[in-house]
Amino acid sequence: MDAPVKYTKSGNVHLAYRVFGDGPRDIVLVPGTLSHAELSWERGSAKHLLERLTAFARVIVFDKRGQGLSDRVFANPENTLEERITDIKAVMDAVGCKSAHIYGWSEGGPASLMFSATYPERTSSLALYGTFPSIKDPPWSEPPEEWEEMLLSWEPHWGEGILMQRNAPSVWGNEAICQEIGRWERATASPGSIVALMRTNYALDVRHVLPAIRVPTLVLHRVGDSLVPFECGRYLAQNIPNARLVEMPGTDHSIVDSETQDFVADQIEEFVTGQRHHHEPDRVLATVMFTDIVGSTQRASEIGDSRWRELLSNWYTVMRKELTAFRGREVDTAGDGLLATFDGPARAIRCACSMRERVRALGLRVRTGLHTGECELMDDGVVGIAVHIGSRVAGLADPDEILVSSTVKDLVAGSGLKFGDRGAHSLKGIPDEWRLFAVQ
Repeated sequence: MDAPVKYTKSGNVHLAYRVFGDGPRDIVLVPGTLSHAELSWERGSAKHLLERLTAFARVIVFDKRGQGLSDRVFANPENTLEERITDIKAVMDAVGCKSAHIYGWSEGGPASLMFSATYPERTSSLALYGTFPSIKDPPWSEPPEEWEEMLLSWEPHWGEGILMQRNAPSVWGNEAICQEIGRWERATASPGSIVALMRTNYALDVRHVLPAIRVPTLVLHRVGDSLVPFECGRYLAQNIPNARLVEMPGTDHSIVDSETQDFVADQIEEFVTGQRHHHEPDRVLATVMFTDIVGSTQRASEIGDSRWRELLSNWYTVMRKELTAFRGREVDTAGDGLLATFDGPARAIRCACSMRERVRALGLRVRTGLHTGECELMDDGVVGIAVHIGSRVAGLADPDEILVSSTVKDLVAGSGLKFGDRGAHSLKGIPDEWRLFAVQ
């Protein structure tokens, strides 16, 4: 996965790109609203998708003009699709790619559709996720005043993870995730450039292009997509000759978990190669712990960036010492959040209690959530429903509170730990009600 960033030129514009893997076929990834040739692929579900695709292909990624590591120029509103498909062709030429399987998602869809119709000889197949032929026209028909209202709401909050509000409502409100996405927003585009780009996107219309697409086409779309209505996916499949529609469960537009990326990778692999390799995940029973700083945004604004970075560094130092003492394993950090796993729930609870006391000396308060369940080991991380439950439990915790699921409470019976009943709760995106308990 260590692929250097390189540059090529499309006209007078420098485009940043990377090439991952050395498989027998090429896949070009055409990004959605945001792209950053380094940050987009260094962790999380996007990195997992790359690892899956490079198992059977050479994968080419690039930054659109005006974004990420490419030249920060505005697209010409009159020639935006022409510029975009010229940029795809320029990147393919730079890496010696004569023909590729094109995978475009969200805002990258219209350019992928246009490229496939214009250069069928260079398009082996076309895969689409969560995309659209037009925003302003049927079947989406987003009113212009509502689109403009959304853009105006982004501008003052750009760099704070504002995209998650509509793109991934299941994680909206998760402070750690929003901070990570905020960093990505800031690195990718400025507030003015992103608003200008999205205004340009509103005018796009490739409906007339669809009947001219003659390459094998796969359309993936979530039935409850929070941004792009499912009817857009259905419309594409109905109007592209011989296209195949795959309905996906879920409501988030953005893919923020590795399980969904696995589903997408499975579909693309079978579509491109004619077969799907069986993946037998390593699964273990583990206690997952999510903890994050309460009121971090306000505190950072009060003390300034330099002092906040120093305080955050001290916080991580304290947390990691406690993890070592209680045999916990650090899995991930994002913003001011920490995900760790333990092989025993009682030890996880005692570690959380010790962490809470230690960080008070730094003038900080934390909230923590714990759940025990079967997790899938993936690279250096863990995924699975147990991880999602742990995150949701942490999101319900009050400042200085350590909240656990009933599973954790039952497993530590006889340990001497005491709990207060916090009642039954519905966890967003998780079936059934869950009874939660606060460590006393």
